[in-house]
Amino acid sequence: MIRIQTEPLSPGEWLDAFSHGRQATGAVVSFTGLTRGGDGIAQLVLDAYPGFTETVMEGIEAEARARFEAHDILAVHRWGPIAVGEPIVFVAVAAARRRAAFEACDFLMDQFKTRAPFWKKEEGPGGSRWVEPRDQDRADLARWETPND
Repeated sequence: MIRIQTEPLSPGEWLDAFSHGRQATGAVVSFTGLTRGGDGIAQLVLDAYPGFTETVMEGIEAEARARFEAHDILAVHRWGPIAVGEPIVFVAVAAARRRAAFEACDFLMDQFKTRAPFWKKEEGPGGSRWVEPRDQDRADLARWETPND
């Protein structure tokens, strides 16, 4: 399931609900991303296009399900203004084995970071600036490419 929302995230509640009652699952791996501060950043503002953003993320989710044989995936991503230190993204993956769950979660975050249509702006006392993917973000994405892609 993919969800984008403007409301604050509660990763513990999402993880409890996602994990409950899984009897065929051997592993649940989750990741919570927080809004990073520093350099005078007061908040992050993410723009998204509801409907379109979820559709792109659902395509990435389908890739992860097939590639890692995930039993289930949940991704909840905020958009709008987000204060420093607040959760911005929560991803959970259920799979038969831990390695598949870890790899699927890592894959999802690398893909979402660069391919999901969010536009990021950092705001602080000195003004605001748009943030582009870094070289490291592109390298993280490229490591998932295979010769058949």
